[in-house]
Amino acid sequence: MDKTVATLAEAVADISDGATVMIGGFGGSGAPIELIHALIDRRVKGLTVINNNAGNGHVGIASMIENGLVAKMICSFPRSSDPVAFTEAYKSGRLELEVVPQGTLAERIRAAGAGIPAFYTATSYGTELAEGKPVEEFDGKHYVRERWLKADFALIKGELGDPMGNLTYRMAARNFNPIMAMAATKTIAQVSRIVPAGGIDPEQVISPGIFVDTVVEIPNPVQEEVLFREGAVYP
Repeated sequence: MDKTVATLAEAVADISDGATVMIGGFGGSGAPIELIHALIDRRVKGLTVINNNAGNGHVGIASMIENGLVAKMICSFPRSSDPVAFTEAYKSGRLELEVVPQGTLAERIRAAGAGIPAFYTATSYGTELAEGKPVEEFDGKHYVRERWLKADFALIKGELGDPMGNLTYRMAARNFNPIMAMAATKTIAQVSRIVPAGGIDPEQVISPGIFVDTVVEIPNPVQEEVLFREGAVYP
């Protein structure tokens, strides 16, 4: 089964209004900027976006917010070095925010991929983030019950991919990408290079093709931080 497509537009064609979309990356590391911008070009609305942060400047996720695609952000760090897009949308009431501690965010995503509907963590106990959530005591310590976090789509960035959807990642760009690939109904990956089937040593595969539905090759992906330093605005 060949999961490759020729264009970014084709890769994101199934994402429609109201979808929940996980987007990989830790800051700019591992962020699928080209896929994000292709989604902006589709002009879908009412998205729930799950990411570690809410973007910087006027590119990537920040541009999604600025252009009115996002109805809700689920993230750990909504305010980065230049959070103007998020700040304006949130203060005006155009954007709903759910803050999730970073480790809890990662575990909620991982739990969804593993088929675990809920788990307990001591993180957030006694804070506003735990309000309304079940709490139980284990061995004299209180724990908050957290639910898994699923998505309709995941946009991720790999290094190598093959036609079957097997992926590798470049160093720290791995971050949230593999667990998001497991937690979404459909995973769309951009990779720097597509190699023939069998071209990736099986021991080097991080995301097996069973978790990946679409692969598009972007030979020279842009880096969010570079765009930010250059003052880029998208579109």
